[in-house]
Formats: sequence, structure tokens, C-alpha cells
Amino acid sequence: MLTDPIADMLTRIRNAIMVKAEKVDIPASRMKLDIAKILKEEGYIRAYKIIKDRKQGILRISLKYVDGEPVITGLKKVSKPGRRIYVGYKDLSNVMGGVGIAILTTSKGILSDKGCKREKVGGELLCYIW
Repeated sequence: MLTDPIADMLTRIRNAIMVKAEKVDIPASRMKLDIAKILKEEGYIRAYKIIKDRKQGILRISLKYVDGEPVITGLKKVSKPGRRIYVGYKDLSNVMGGVGIAILTTSKGILSDKGCKREKVGGELLCYIW
């Protein structure tokens, strides 16, 4: 049993990027699917899809590379099970000088930092991606 499935997802993506893998398979959940959707919208991954199996399903993420270099250069989990970090939309700062994004879980679903500012809603800061 995993205590932090989002940290596991980020670690699997980080490890796949380090070995320059084409795709990575992650046990699926609705929250992971929403995070993958944000990564696709922001241009960090090529595609994602759910593969049905007899259990919870598998989320397959196709990683994106430009000239052999990964688009995702860093991932950082911020809020952890032992220490939750909450921020208001006014307190969101630019990640890596505006190059990266922050992903938050809010009352309106999982949103990027830009989405939180547009919707004027804060929440739990899950991770930074740049």
C-alpha cells in the first residue's frame, strides 16, 4: 500500500525521464488522471490514456522530448501526508520565473496555478513542475 500515490506518480515520471523512456505506466486514479490532463494541456507530455485491467486500471503517459532533451526538467512534491501546504490564489508565485507550473487541488477540482488565478480559488499545493 502506498501512503502517497501522487509522490509515487512523480517519482515514476522522474525515473522514466532519467532513462529517456518513451512512456511510463502508473496505477490509475481520478486525481492522477486530472494531473496528467493538466500536464497535457500545458505541453509537458505528448499524450495519456487509461488501459483497462482487472484492477484499477493503468494510466500510460507518453513523455515529450525536444531534440532528445525532456520537456519536464524537474518535479517537486510540495504537500506531503505529514505536512499539508495550503495557499490562496493571491499567494501563488511564479514557478521558476514563470517557466514552470504549480498544481493544486481545490474545491473546483485539480487546477494549475493559472487556473486557480483565473477561477480565484486557492487550495492544497500538490507539486511544482518545470
